[in-house]
Amino acid sequence: MSLKATLLALLLVASPCVLGASARAQAPTDGYKILAKYPHSTDSYTEGFFYLDGLFYEGTGMEGRSALLVEQPDTGKVIQRRDLPAQYFGEGIINWGPNLYEWTWKSHICFVYDRFSFRPIKTFNYQGEGWGMTRTAKEIITSDGSPVLRFRDPDTFKVTREITVKDGRRPIENLNELEYIKGEIYANVWHEDRIARISPKDGHVIRWIDLTGLISPDEMVNAESVLNGIAYDEKTDRLFVTGKQWPYVFQIKIVPRTRPTTP
Repeated sequence: MSLKATLLALLLVASPCVLGASARAQAPTDGYKILAKYPHSTDSYTEGFFYLDGLFYEGTGMEGRSALLVEQPDTGKVIQRRDLPAQYFGEGIINWGPNLYEWTWKSHICFVYDRFSFRPIKTFNYQGEGWGMTRTAKEIITSDGSPVLRFRDPDTFKVTREITVKDGRRPIENLNELEYIKGEIYANVWHEDRIARISPKDGHVIRWIDLTGLISPDEMVNAESVLNGIAYDEKTDRLFVTGKQWPYVFQIKIVPRTRPTTP
């Protein structure tokens, strides 16, 4: 056998391993079960959402209507509110120590408040658009509608590293509201009824959650009333989801599905 033929044979034998290492298969998709539902104001154009100490914290969007809200889950009652100046379109929110961060869509400003009084403390500036926001124990994670998630220093809001989110080889666009759960990044995809579960190490999509059918079309205010809002109660392992101007917040359980066998 010639050297060329030998090398070709070795490549053919090794190719499955090479391909497996260089390209992941598409992630499997899970379903859901509704465990409970809570009232949610259809005036709230949800852009940021998290759960802390028995309360929902929500950041809403739209110029002239953007606000930071604290709500009682069982009643939906707003117990604390801070409105953004009319020129700002509010986006993702997150808690950091005794503070709250709320950033904006195109104004390049992140507002920092005292979490208990909502008193303004400082602002950060950044490049690009602001969409979703979540946090690990050490970093803030942000989305901007692209496949790129950025990790930021909470003290400066400067980018420390980036990952590109892909399902197999396909980049996932329109990453929106975020939540960090058990070492994974959960991300809404704008105008899609599914959530991506993402590895914070390399950005690959681990699994999808298909949330089709959570609300009916006649419960939607308009075409922009899309799924967007993920919150997690770490103490009791409860997962909540909602959407822009949805009438409910749903507590759900992920129902695993087995990947179909490829013929």
